[in-house]
Amino acid sequence: MSARVLIVDDLYPNVRLLETKLSLEYFDVVVAMNGPDALAICERGACDVVLLDVMMPGMDGFEVCRRLKSNPDTAHLPVVIVTALDQPADRLRGLEAGADDFLTKPIDDTALMTRVRSLVRLKAVTDELRNRALATREIGGADPLALAAADTGENAKILLVEDRPGAADRIGTALAQHHQVTVESDPHRALVLAPEGGFELALVSLDLEGFDGLRLCSQLRSLDRTRTMSLIMIGEMDEKSRITRGLDFGVNDYLLRPVDRNELIARVRTQVRRRRFSETLRSALQASMELAITDDLTGLHNRRYLDRHIGPVFGDAMLHQKGLACLLLDIDRFKLINDTWGHEAGDEVLRAFAERIRQQVRPMDILARYGGEEVVMVVPGAELPEARAIAERIRERVEAAPFTVQRGTRDIPVTVSIGVAVRRPTDATPADMLKRADAALYQAKSAGRNRVEAAAA
Repeated sequence: MSARVLIVDDLYPNVRLLETKLSLEYFDVVVAMNGPDALAICERGACDVVLLDVMMPGMDGFEVCRRLKSNPDTAHLPVVIVTALDQPADRLRGLEAGADDFLTKPIDDTALMTRVRSLVRLKAVTDELRNRALATREIGGADPLALAAADTGENAKILLVEDRPGAADRIGTALAQHHQVTVESDPHRALVLAPEGGFELALVSLDLEGFDGLRLCSQLRSLDRTRTMSLIMIGEMDEKSRITRGLDFGVNDYLLRPVDRNELIARVRTQVRRRRFSETLRSALQASMELAITDDLTGLHNRRYLDRHIGPVFGDAMLHQKGLACLLLDIDRFKLINDTWGHEAGDEVLRAFAERIRQQVRPMDILARYGGEEVVMVVPGAELPEARAIAERIRERVEAAPFTVQRGTRDIPVTVSIGVAVRRPTDATPADMLKRADAALYQAKSAGRNRVEAAAA
C-alpha cells in the first residue's frame, strides 16, 4: 500500500528515524520541520496521513491539529500525534484537537504501521467520496466539505456491547451526557440489534464471556447495514496483537482498560464526526447524481436520463419478445396559458401536471420531461390495449380538476393530448417507436385535442 506520509517534527534525528521506518514499508515520506510548513503542505493536498510531533517552537502540534481539523479542505486528513508526552491530560488534549490517534515515544513499530495502514485505507475511501461530492459545488449546491466539517460529533446513537456490569455502567453513564446509549450484554442479541437500531457507532468489549469480541466486530463490519458504522474495541493492555488484527480488518479505534472517561468521550466524538463526514459526502454525492438526471422545474427525469435508460429497456423487450409502449403527452394550448396568465403560472401548471402523471407510474416505468410541455412515458410489458387504457386514464385525470395557480387565487382548466406507440418487431432503435408516438400525438392535436391517438400496431 503506497501513500504519502507527512512527518512534522523540528528535530532532524526524529524525522530520519520515522522516515527510515516508513520507507522500508514502501510509504512515500514528506517532511515539515514546523507547523506553518505542515499546514501549507496539507492545504496543497500533498499528503495522505500526518504524523505530528507536539513539542515544536512557535506553533505546537496541538495547534496544528486544531487548524487542520477546523479547515474544511483539510478536515478529512488523518492525524496521528507522535510525542514523548504520555500523561492522560496530554492524550486528551490531542484527541480534543481532533487527532485520530496518539502514539507515545519510543514508538512501537507494529502499532505505528498498523495505525498508518488503517488510516490510509480510510483516507482512500473518504477521498473518493470527497472528490465526487465536490461536484455539488460546481452545480450550485451547498458546500459539502463545510457542512461535513461543522458537525460536533454529539447526540449519536451508540451501541455498547459489554457484559461486565460495572464497566457497562461506567461507560454508559459517561457517554449518556452527550449521546443516546443502548447497552447490550449478549453479543448474539447485539448482532441482531445493530442493523435495526440505526446506530452510528458501536463499542465492543474484546473479552466477552464465551464469545470472541473481535469476531463480533468482524461480523458487524461485513453486514451491509452496519458496514459504515464506526467501531471501537475495548481491550486489555496484553491484547495488543488482537487489537492490531482488528485495526487490520477495519475497526476504527480502540480503548484500553481501565478506560479513561475523558479519553472515551473524545475518541467517540472523533469517530462519530468522521463517520458523519463520510455520510455527508455520500449524501452530497447522491444529491449531485439526482440533480444530473432530474428536470429542475417538474422534478421528473430529464432528457439525459431518458436517453441513457430507454435503450436497455428497449433491448430487453426485443431480446425476450416482450411488450413495450411509449406515451408522448403534450399539454393542450400551453402557449395560451403562458400568454394569458404569465410564465410563472405556466410553470405552476407544469409542476402540477407532472405530479398528476407521476401518480399513474409504476416503479419500472420511465417518466421524463421530453422538452417544453411534452412528457414521455415508457411502459415495459405493455401492449397496445393496455397502453391506450393507461393513456386514457391519464387524460381523464388531467381533465378532471382545474389546476390551481397564483397561490390558490385562480383555477386553470387543462387538458392533454397523448400519442401512443408500441414496439414493432421491425423497430431497430427506440427512436423508431418514439417517432410513431410523435406522429400519433400530432393526430390527436389535429383531431381536436384532449384525446388519445395510437399508432397502428
